[in-house]
Amino acid sequence: MNAPAAAGQPVPRHAAFFVVAGGVAASIHLGKLPAAVPALQAALGISLVQAGFLLSVLQVAGMGLGLLAGLLADGLGPRRCMLVGLALLTLASAGAGAWGEGGGIGFKGLLALRVVEGAGFLMAVMPGPALVRRLATPGTEKASLGWWGAYMPLGVALALLMGPLFLHVGGWTGWWQGAALVSAMALAGVVYAVPADGPRPAQAAGGAWSQRLGLTLRAPGAWCAAAAFGAYSAQWMAVIGFLPTIYGAAGLAPGWTAVLTAVAAAVNIVGNVMGGRLLQRGRAPAHLLVGGFSVMAMMSALAFVQIGSGVEAWSLPAPVRYLAVCAFSLAGGMVPATLFMLSGRIVPQAASTTVGLMQQASSLGQFLAPPLVGWIAQRLGGWQWTWVFTLLCSLAGIRLALWLGRRAAPAA
Repeated sequence: MNAPAAAGQPVPRHAAFFVVAGGVAASIHLGKLPAAVPALQAALGISLVQAGFLLSVLQVAGMGLGLLAGLLADGLGPRRCMLVGLALLTLASAGAGAWGEGGGIGFKGLLALRVVEGAGFLMAVMPGPALVRRLATPGTEKASLGWWGAYMPLGVALALLMGPLFLHVGGWTGWWQGAALVSAMALAGVVYAVPADGPRPAQAAGGAWSQRLGLTLRAPGAWCAAAAFGAYSAQWMAVIGFLPTIYGAAGLAPGWTAVLTAVAAAVNIVGNVMGGRLLQRGRAPAHLLVGGFSVMAMMSALAFVQIGSGVEAWSLPAPVRYLAVCAFSLAGGMVPATLFMLSGRIVPQAASTTVGLMQQASSLGQFLAPPLVGWIAQRLGGWQWTWVFTLLCSLAGIRLALWLGRRAAPAA
């Protein structure tokens, strides 16, 4: 039997599934743009620089508004916050598609609606861990958080796979409207399956936001978890984000680059689910974090290390290097699953605010790491030193994991 909801209502079976589906639908909007860049250039005449702004604006929103979205989720109520976020995503995406069909939208209009999507994305995903913890069947909370940790790679992988089909059939406007339909369906699922938050407690009004903010900012564990999340996100995005470019330069057909990248991103889901199950079985969070970061460092070295230069250079065969990338992504999945679980331990009174701080660090890492890795590759004439960047990120993550293991464990 499921636990009762906070408002005293019975929780429908598999209610937590609809919360995870809401996160996946939100992340489809995050991943819908890369495949559409050529179509947007052809239809709207945008430049590569403008396309870069459209790609990065959601990360900028995460860097600037993640903590605020977490505060809103704690104060407004997690269900209300997710519904508002999914509604913003649906309206902004559908509006852009309809405006684009009329031919009136330009870069500025698309960018403005992309900013609205960024706010909607944050409001949709910030309350996810709190809702999953509340709705999961007793005894499965940690395993369910493993599924929540997979919302991002699953949504991005679905966008990479579905985008070309929608673009072929309906152009970029059809793709935007299709993504709006997905988030509208997710919104309906949350309305149907997730019980209401109930009346907000008296402390939620007035100055309670400052108390939650203060609790989070004064907690060393919150900063430590955020830094660990940033160290993970930075290297994962740097490696997975450049796979199409790396394989395209190697002469692989565009269709194959999309499929291989989607698979490498999707195996991260397995790592998240596996991490949740191991946590449910009593595995220490620090062990999973250290193991995840250690495997990421080793697999990235196997994928990118090169001995020698020029035609005499030696590296592992391409299939082995691709399998190493997949292992890198899979092992990394254990990191967010574990950190989302710890977010409820570090500051229980402001769990969503803590997740907001983690989101800001994640967005900062995803925003800065790809340009830095690209600059290194450009200066050194190839991707062979990418593993040094991932090694440094992993070493930082291991150090933070050991600290968290000592400080967060007593709060269990």
